[in-house]
Amino acid sequence: MNLKNQSLLCSKSYIAGQWVAGDSGATFPVLNPATGETIIHVADCGAAETERAVSAADEAFGAWKTLSCKVRADILRSWYNLIMANQEDLAQIMTAEQGKVLFESRGEIAYAASFIEWFAEEAKRTYGDVIPEAINNRRQIAIKQPVGVVGAVTPWNFPSAMITRKAGPALAAGCSFVCKPASETPLSALALCVLAEEAGVPKGVLSVVTGKSSRAIGAVLTESPLIKKFTFTGSTPVGKQLIKQCASTVKKVSMELGGNAPVLVFDDADLEAAVAGAIASKYRNAGQTCICANRILVQAGIYDAFVEKFVTEVKAFKLGDGANETVTMGPVITPKAVSDIHNLVEDAVERGANLVVGGQVSDLGEYFYEPAVLTNVDTNMRFFKEEIFGPVAPIFRFDSEAEGVAMANDTEFGLAAYFYTQDMGRIWRVGEALEYGMVGANEVGITNEMIPFGGIKESGLGREGSKYGMDDYLEIKYLCLGGI
Repeated sequence: MNLKNQSLLCSKSYIAGQWVAGDSGATFPVLNPATGETIIHVADCGAAETERAVSAADEAFGAWKTLSCKVRADILRSWYNLIMANQEDLAQIMTAEQGKVLFESRGEIAYAASFIEWFAEEAKRTYGDVIPEAINNRRQIAIKQPVGVVGAVTPWNFPSAMITRKAGPALAAGCSFVCKPASETPLSALALCVLAEEAGVPKGVLSVVTGKSSRAIGAVLTESPLIKKFTFTGSTPVGKQLIKQCASTVKKVSMELGGNAPVLVFDDADLEAAVAGAIASKYRNAGQTCICANRILVQAGIYDAFVEKFVTEVKAFKLGDGANETVTMGPVITPKAVSDIHNLVEDAVERGANLVVGGQVSDLGEYFYEPAVLTNVDTNMRFFKEEIFGPVAPIFRFDSEAEGVAMANDTEFGLAAYFYTQDMGRIWRVGEALEYGMVGANEVGITNEMIPFGGIKESGLGREGSKYGMDDYLEIKYLCLGGI
């Protein structure tokens, strides 16, 4: 990893504007999943360090919230500029610790930066309302104020974007922010702190606590009375537990949880576009994406043609180290993740599925899983209900529009769904019928900083990005002015 800016590779936590080791002096290794080698050892912090970060955030909040929105916006804009100026180094760090190919890492850095840029502008648009008076001698006003200190836990699959999508609106609203990044990918978070400090984010306003003690750190972030809002991206079971913990202090929460995204392909679809879209959605980041295709549902009339083209494309993938520019898919995050993915494939094969291609641990090593395609699959197989989170594509068959929609909705999750059709009436019918927070019609690249990202059912609470993304970091206060 040849970085132009070596200061971006950090081994200490960033707490209250200081780079600190853990109290115990303990560290943990950050591994490169493509090689199994240790990149660097990082401070292993716990509850005590997290409590200090929260206290510092509480102290910093008073001054930060009183800065004018223009000043906060200017600081965020500087942070955005620095992220983009260091895009290549940040991408190199991400690929080294997370494994995704450099093309995707560069894209994520730009995506991450876009949230800082967007919310820098939204900081100046936190509008309230003047409410028509009920009694002539009174005036009624609603204003919005920052909620307070925000605690965040972020995942390893998008280690930069999942931080900026939360920190951007929090800081723009006037909140301070304490984050625990995933222990698999702390380096991207720490690098962002280097640039935030350079941009002028005041001490204590942004802290990142690294550590393997997820429960201890999470307990502070969810149960401390100083934390007024908690935000999490991760699995639904963990999210449910964190919501319970937040209930002890009645915090505001936003949760971006698990998905089980269907891609429906109808008989009248543009076949080439549908195959390309399903491939892009399924195998991005080696399938380790909450909104990636989990189930591909193809109408009977074009099922065979779709499978043939899809398999041809999958066979062309080049598996390897994401730092190699010729590689098209990198490793899975851990050997355990590989095992979990393979168990889902074995379950399907035992139940009668046909493994058309892939579906084995690669000769490249225990972190690599050959991209797989399965046919002759049915709704009794585990991956119809469970999130695969890996490069495995089960292709289901359906007959009618009603059957396809029913299959797509047959899940407790409701994050993202996609479908392909050239029938305008069907676009409206299916788009409205799918029980998901985000739906793409003839498009799988549905995310950007300007849209409300989030799910329904057990896929989460709240929205991130867009003008709605500020709402979770603000309280509405009603002022009644009498004696007018």
